[in-house]
Amino acid sequence: QPQLVESGGGSVQAGGSLRLSCAASGFTYRPTCMGWFRQAPEKAREGVARIVTGVASTYHADLVKGRFTISQDNAKNTLYLQMNSLKPEDTAMYYCAAGTFDYHSGSDGRPRFGACNFDYWGQGTQVTVSS
Repeated sequence: QPQLVESGGGSVQAGGSLRLSCAASGFTYRPTCMGWFRQAPEKAREGVARIVTGVASTYHADLVKGRFTISQDNAKNTLYLQMNSLKPEDTAMYYCAAGTFDYHSGSDGRPRFGACNFDYWGQGTQVTVSS
C-alpha cells in the first residue's frame, strides 16, 4: 500500500522557480532514502537529488547542483524539491521515489542513485520551462 503523490509542477519561464512536494503514506516503516528523478520525452530517467532520511544527508546531480535543493519534513511525511534558476533543459516529468540506502550494494536491477536503491515511485508531476 505504499503511496507517493507528487504536486507542485507547472509551467514557468526560464530563470523562474518551482517547489515540488511528495506526500508519502502507507509505509510500514520509514524509507531510508527518498529522492527525485526526472524523465524527458525519448530520454532515460535520471536521478536529480536524494536524501538519506535518518540523517538528512543530501546529494544532488551535477546538472542541478546549486539550483535545486532537496529537503524533508518528517512530521508531515513530505519530501520537497526547491527548483530555482530553471532552464528549458529542466523540462521533464518529475518523479518522487523511495528506497533503501546501501553504499556497498547495487547492480540488482533496481534504479540506483546516490548509493540508494529505489523501489517505490509516484505518478509524476510535469515541469515545463519556456525560454
